[in-house]
Amino acid sequence: MTDLPAYAELLSRTDAPPGSSWGLFGAGDQVGTLNLAGPEETRASAACVRTGEVFTLDYPLNAFDPPLSPTRSVPKHRMFSRHPDHRDDVIDGLCPQAATHLDGLRHRRHHVHGFYNATPDAEVAVDSDSLGIQHWAERGIVTRGLVLDVAASRNADGHPIDHARGEHLRAADLQSVLDHQGEQPRPGDVLLLHTGWASWYLGACPADRQHIRAERRFTGLDQSHEVLAWLWDHRFAAVVSDTYALEALPARPDSPFGRETDHGMMHQQLIALLGFALGELWRLRSLAAACTRDRRWTCMLTVKPLNLHGGVGSPANAIAIR
Repeated sequence: MTDLPAYAELLSRTDAPPGSSWGLFGAGDQVGTLNLAGPEETRASAACVRTGEVFTLDYPLNAFDPPLSPTRSVPKHRMFSRHPDHRDDVIDGLCPQAATHLDGLRHRRHHVHGFYNATPDAEVAVDSDSLGIQHWAERGIVTRGLVLDVAASRNADGHPIDHARGEHLRAADLQSVLDHQGEQPRPGDVLLLHTGWASWYLGACPADRQHIRAERRFTGLDQSHEVLAWLWDHRFAAVVSDTYALEALPARPDSPFGRETDHGMMHQQLIALLGFALGELWRLRSLAAACTRDRRWTCMLTVKPLNLHGGVGSPANAIAIR
């Protein structure tokens, strides 16, 4: 699928919403950009395994307590027993997107054009199949992960990311890090964007974490067509970060996106129009440190979403193998 149109061409579409990938992966497509990570990409990713190091990329389900989003809850774990020799788990109040997670294609609709690939609103329901996370779960995700260590690059330049300010990372910033690392993306890669935000936040004292949540000022991607073009034109199968919303918040004041319901965010463009699989709050610090040590920025990545029929999102259940 390397012959897909460039993002600039998508913006001039008249047969589908401008800036969308609708129909490019098939009229009934249910998995979006994950189509780019097929059997050949899975096979090739095995070449990244050299040392046998394994990195789990999930934070604990209750790591972000209180939750960063006021509409999500931290799961409560309890056990029960039928007799003295038996134990079972129960997890109450599990919000699959409260810690390390994937946002599925149901997570955002475009305010004007609707859900990905012209999926009718009525089909996005608890008991329906369309765009459910089970489509990702049943195929699995095994491909090459490409670590883009923005934190290390900025530290080396003597200009650490100011997470308290909630920096906006532009396409030029991403390209600069990529050039510094000397690695070339391949179609079907999953971009693993390490900013250091999650470890910075979890290392803060409770009072500072409360202030961060109240301010709702988070490091992330800048809302721009340049960022969208950079991600799409590199043919990433998914885009993942260690930040709260992947995008910077608040969105830039002059954002051209999502003003109706998303306050300038470009989740509508990423998910509903382009069909991107997105990951947020991933645990990337140890993996990024290993990449820095040997100057090798790729890994074999496995991701297994929950097989929840009609699910909107899922814990990532992600492992990097080097």
